[in-house]
Amino acid sequence: MIEDVLVVMWKEWKELKQFLGGTKGSRFGLLVFFAVFGIFFPLQGGKELMQTPAAILLWGWLPLFLVTMVVADSFAGERERHTLETLLASRLPDRAILYGKIATAVLYGWGLTLCILVMNLLSINVMYWNTGPVLPPLLGLAAAAGIGLLVAAMSASLGVLISLRSPTVRQAQQTISLMVMLLWFAPFFLALLIPDSWKKAMAESFQDLGMPRLLAFLTAVLLILLIVFLRLAVYRFQRARLIID
Repeated sequence: MIEDVLVVMWKEWKELKQFLGGTKGSRFGLLVFFAVFGIFFPLQGGKELMQTPAAILLWGWLPLFLVTMVVADSFAGERERHTLETLLASRLPDRAILYGKIATAVLYGWGLTLCILVMNLLSINVMYWNTGPVLPPLLGLAAAAGIGLLVAAMSASLGVLISLRSPTVRQAQQTISLMVMLLWFAPFFLALLIPDSWKKAMAESFQDLGMPRLLAFLTAVLLILLIVFLRLAVYRFQRARLIID
C-alpha cells in the first residue's frame, strides 16, 4: 500500500513540476506569493510578527491557498488530458491513488509554507540586524507548522473531493475557490450576526483558555474537518463510476 502511494506521489510530483515550470503565469504567481508573504508582510509587521505566538499562527493558514492552486488538477486535469482511464485501469488500489494525490498536494502546500516561514525569519533578521537576532517562540513556531500541516491536509482532501466530480479543471478551481472563501469568511459573517454581549463573553473565554488550550481547540476543529472531507473523498472515489464518467 505504501509503495503504491509513493508511486502515485512520484507521478503527481512530475506532473506538478511540469505544470509549474511550463507556464510563465504559474511561475510568476508563485514568485509574487513568496515576495508578498515572505518579504513584504514580515517587513511591514516587524518583530511582533515573529515574536508573538498568535501572529506566527496566522502563517499556518497559508496552505489553504497554496494547496488549492494545484489540487483542482488532481482528477479534473486527468479527465481533461484523457489520462484518467489509464490511471484507473492500472493495478494501483483505489486508496493508493486517492491518498497519493492528496499527499502530494499536502507536501507541496506545507513545504512552501515552511519555506515562507524561513523567509520571514530571514527578512526580519536582516531588517533588525543591528539590534541582535530575532528568534520566534518555540510554541508559536511549532503551532504554525502543526496547524499548517492540518490545514494543508484538510484543503487537499476538500480539493480532491471536488475535483473527483468536476468535468474540467476550471470548474474545479471555481468550486474550490468558492468553498475556500466560505471557510475563510464564514467566521466574519457569523460575527456580524452574534450580539455584542456574546462576542465579549466569547473573547473572555478564549483569553481564559490560554494559547495551549486554544491551539488544542483549533487542532480538534481542523481534525474533525479533515476526517469529514477525507471520508467523503474515500466514499466518492468509485473507480467504475469514474471510468464511465
